[in-house]
Amino acid sequence: MTDHDAVPGAPAAGPAPAPTEHPAVPQATATTPVPPPAPAGAGHVSFTPSHELRSALAGVRAEVGKAVVGQDAAVSGLLIALLCRGHVLLEGVPGVAKTLLVRALSASLRLDTKRVQFTPDLMPGDVTGSLVYDARTAEFSFREGPVFTNLLLADEINRTPPKTQASLLEAMEERQVSVDGVPRPLPDPFLVIATQNPVEYEGTYPLPEAQLDRFLLKLTLPLPERDQEIEVLARHAAGFDPRDLAAAGVRPAADPALLARARAEVRQVQVSREVLGYATDVCRATRVAPSLSLGVSPRGTTNLLATARAWAWLSGRGFVTPDDVKALAHPTLRHRVQLRAEAELEGVTTESVIDTVLGSVPVPR
Repeated sequence: MTDHDAVPGAPAAGPAPAPTEHPAVPQATATTPVPPPAPAGAGHVSFTPSHELRSALAGVRAEVGKAVVGQDAAVSGLLIALLCRGHVLLEGVPGVAKTLLVRALSASLRLDTKRVQFTPDLMPGDVTGSLVYDARTAEFSFREGPVFTNLLLADEINRTPPKTQASLLEAMEERQVSVDGVPRPLPDPFLVIATQNPVEYEGTYPLPEAQLDRFLLKLTLPLPERDQEIEVLARHAAGFDPRDLAAAGVRPAADPALLARARAEVRQVQVSREVLGYATDVCRATRVAPSLSLGVSPRGTTNLLATARAWAWLSGRGFVTPDDVKALAHPTLRHRVQLRAEAELEGVTTESVIDTVLGSVPVPR
């Protein structure tokens, strides 16, 4: 378990919400940033996020909470990924409700979901689909693979060889699959949610940096606190069946059309030149950090801006503050940096390096 959770707290429906505290979130990032009277370079802010849309997404949180206990920060991260059209890498030990979380999210948003168990013998065509010969027509026809869905759960993605891992690269970046030279578009929205076990590495194939960089966020799912685990047991004792979400009372609170409207609003969130410079300086500082052999790429910088805008919108503000950048720095950047071998031997972690970078870069006022 890391000292930093996936994203800061849980945005609520009302303006300037106070997010739900999560035990793994440090105090510095767990509280929704309070907008200052005159944020750096904000100027005149004419855009106000829609209360209706934010209330609907707050309803999604409530519906997911009927099935999943104690993973509020991960739900926030998945909502941010949907708003940004980005992909998510979920890391947690077995049994912390990663699959249940994805299924509950899809049910509450009326989204189609499919699950692929990644194994050493899985082939690229098993994910993307392939051409199949039809003896009746004497022609080849394309049979869609599980990637043709809204939420693709790539379970234990690091257990399949690089060839099969790479089959997702085009789908994640271009949102299409090319078979026999013919591009086939994927549904909208399309989100890859990949899981991996942080403690068991025997028989695994670590994801290459190029593929890690295509994930918008890396979210960590911690073990529940004692009270949360008691609540899980109480639900099971009362007859909760994780395979029957309808019986658990999970109902749709939004749909793809509403999600598209919310994404359009997020694109209207204003960002001042000073905040753009701050996000850039944070990412550039990772490239010269002595403990890192690999810093954040320009794609990581643009992703940090995107997640900060989504968090500002969820917080009820039409502009981004430096605190928004700080709040999303860990989940957006932690998988894009690589420690030097000597730093790992000294016990340095990517989380501590990002903390050091955030503490060293001047914050605009």
